[in-house]
Amino acid sequence: MAQTLLAFLLVNSSAKGPNLVFRWPPNPESTSRLSRPLPSEDRLELDNPWRAANHNDSPPNTVEANGEAVATAAEDYQWKSPSVIRDRSRSFPRTTSLPTSAVNALSEERLFDDDELAEDPTDEKYHRIFDYSTQFLAGMLCPKTSLCHQKFDLVIDDLLFIGHPVCVNDDGRWQFKREKSSSGSRGRSSINRESMDDIKSEASTRAYSPIRENESSWLHMFHFVLVLDLPDPSSSASENMSKYFDTMYKQIAFTITAVLFQEQVLSNFVELECDVLGSLEAEYIAKGEPFSAFVSQALEVSSIASVMKALFDAVKSSTMAYITLNNIPLELQLPPFLDHLLHSEEEYELDFVDPQEDEDEARLWGCDLSFGWRLPSLAPWKSLLLLEGVQELDPYINLRGPHVSPDERDHAEGLVKFLEVASVTLSLSDMADLLGWNLETQIYPTVRWLVHHRRAKVVDTIHSDLKTIFTIPPKFVAPLCTLSAEFKRDFPQPEIPPLPSLLASISEASSRQSDNHFFAVVVRSKELIPLYHEVVIWLLKRDMLFTLHLRIRIVATTELKARVRQAHEYKLERSRGQRHQDRIGSSLRLRDQDPAFYDVNTRRPGSSWFPLPPRGAHRFSRRMPSAESESSRVSETSLRHVGEDDEEVLTDESDDENIAWGSPEDTLWPSLISDPGTASPLERRWLAAMSEGKDEHIARRFERINQYFDGKSTDDEILYRAEISRKQLREVLHHYDEYLQTFLHPA
Repeated sequence: MAQTLLAFLLVNSSAKGPNLVFRWPPNPESTSRLSRPLPSEDRLELDNPWRAANHNDSPPNTVEANGEAVATAAEDYQWKSPSVIRDRSRSFPRTTSLPTSAVNALSEERLFDDDELAEDPTDEKYHRIFDYSTQFLAGMLCPKTSLCHQKFDLVIDDLLFIGHPVCVNDDGRWQFKREKSSSGSRGRSSINRESMDDIKSEASTRAYSPIRENESSWLHMFHFVLVLDLPDPSSSASENMSKYFDTMYKQIAFTITAVLFQEQVLSNFVELECDVLGSLEAEYIAKGEPFSAFVSQALEVSSIASVMKALFDAVKSSTMAYITLNNIPLELQLPPFLDHLLHSEEEYELDFVDPQEDEDEARLWGCDLSFGWRLPSLAPWKSLLLLEGVQELDPYINLRGPHVSPDERDHAEGLVKFLEVASVTLSLSDMADLLGWNLETQIYPTVRWLVHHRRAKVVDTIHSDLKTIFTIPPKFVAPLCTLSAEFKRDFPQPEIPPLPSLLASISEASSRQSDNHFFAVVVRSKELIPLYHEVVIWLLKRDMLFTLHLRIRIVATTELKARVRQAHEYKLERSRGQRHQDRIGSSLRLRDQDPAFYDVNTRRPGSSWFPLPPRGAHRFSRRMPSAESESSRVSETSLRHVGEDDEEVLTDESDDENIAWGSPEDTLWPSLISDPGTASPLERRWLAAMSEGKDEHIARRFERINQYFDGKSTDDEILYRAEISRKQLREVLHHYDEYLQTFLHPA
């Protein structure tokens, strides 16, 4: 966790100049970087034919000298900063102080000659860190007063320093001041954050002895600094890098500085701590004691030193840091998956569970849990697993004392009540019903608070009789031998098999078609259900179990499509036949009204007829159209009538749904209906055909819930949204089995 974090530094400045007060760990080291690829001793480079042909048995990085193999130096392969390349004996003299402006103007390499100082090995560790002198770094980390009370970041070689320096006001007193909302100076980007005045808690009303106006303070500035190993900028997107640094600044640097600044204003706390650490360091240097002895004693006499150690250890181990600064309890942490922002998405695309973090989920979880947490969806059908019992949580939420306001007391009592009801066998909606709470305004905020403080985590609801299908993750949080020993210690009962056997049974059962749930595979006896409930909770707390969810998709089969198309064509032919009968009836009516016109237009060649006189024939021929024109007119009229008839048939057939018959969608091979909730007209025709011959109540239920058969909604979500029981869902799956594709997935 926090792989780039190297150290915490506490720097101050006074009339004597800048000074590095304390750091943890005592001897931090940055990661080695290579200026060019380091050759491997056993690499043959067989891809090069000449190298392979002329390869000998001697290692490529050794040379023969006086008959002996001597390893060549590989230091040129490792990149070193200029401060490392120079002679390490150079440093600042400790008898004089150097102004910050001079340090900023000149590099450390140009200030002293090689033989200016000679330090003894014991004194070296007191005044050097990261191969720089402590006074040099202190000068760089104590900026001008105009740059205080805002975000500070500085890059020196391959190190990044992040903090929030604070200083006295213009008249030399420590006082609260409200920051003005403005863009960061010197190109630094501004962030939305509370001012130091807003960050003050109600602890400011405690019985402290504030600094009197006429009391002078030798402390002019202090700066709590995070030292990071500057990551490779090509390892991740720039916006992820910005989120990474900003998260570490807001969660650690700004929070610690805010509390220290408050306590300095109220009780001169930081100055007193710096005075103790400075005197102790001077004493141990005078005695010639090693630096490790000074650090050990500093952890005992200074609360800031012990807090820096506890905070560093918690951050590196990805746990919650429970620390106390001047009797103010704090709980600090970084998102558990923050380091993933430093790597490309491809490196984690095969993660076992990777829930989507869309805008809706980010809104439900809040900005503090929006990224770097990889949390499951906060949904009514989910449940909550308590990582600590009510007894362990009571000291943190016990607000029943006389000094507590009624509102705070009500919140504490409500939280205790919630913890007593919470169970993995109850969904969040069930808990809301039992408590009479609102899901959005009461249940979700409580869940967010517990998850953010790592006292609970959201899990899938477990069947009360353990009829839940589980699977195991591809890797565990600890070696299997260690987990097996802990499991045997916690469950020594003979009914419980060893952990490897238990995991093997669970893994094998997930591939079965039936009787694959936990009760059928492992428990097998109702009397053992309470005991195995504890086993399941033990495994869930260590992320060794994942619930497999049923997901459903609808398949339009070849037989179904053929049946729908056949019904359409049959109706089309029926409609055409009816239109033809209507046209015949119309022609018969026309013949009855005008027999002469009908005879002329229907007389065929070779039929007998009475010739007309020449003049009458001429007049009649002028009235009669030619055979070609009449034939053309009849043909056009017939085609027009046929086209209109077909169009009317299609309009009637589509039922105003504009079914795209003959389109690329209208095929006879099987296909998935990807989103039944927004199905096309043709897909709706297929869905309707699936219910032909089914019981009416089953068909109505299928029509109501098939919108969730999109392969994304889990069975728990379907049951909640459709408000049906698991038995009713199984009944629909049974009657529509030939058109459904079901599968299990652990997300």
